[in-house]
Amino acid sequence: QVHLAESGGGSVQAGGSLRLSCTASGDILPVNIMSWYRQAPGRERERVATITSIGTTSYVDSVKGRFTISRDDATNAIYLQMDNLKPEDSAVYYCSYVHPARGTLYGQGTQVTVSS
Repeated sequence: QVHLAESGGGSVQAGGSLRLSCTASGDILPVNIMSWYRQAPGRERERVATITSIGTTSYVDSVKGRFTISRDDATNAIYLQMDNLKPEDSAVYYCSYVHPARGTLYGQGTQVTVSS
């Protein structure tokens, strides 16, 4: 079993910042890939940022320079620092973990709302 718990969402004005947190528990392997996804109403789920167990990161073009993904292996946590938020960043944000046997697993999500 793998449990992913997100927190840190909320409502901010454009230009503001939020920091999302995700704690993974259960059958978590030391070598892994974790990501943040988001899904806005009427749109497909989109991968926002990814970090590997060796610290390699990647971002969707729309958030490069504004979002930063990081991890703390001691607590099996990943974070997403979101700066200079825009209304188009509004979505439910999901933490994910790639399980070698079960594929990509997601948490319950946390809502981010950015007003103009």
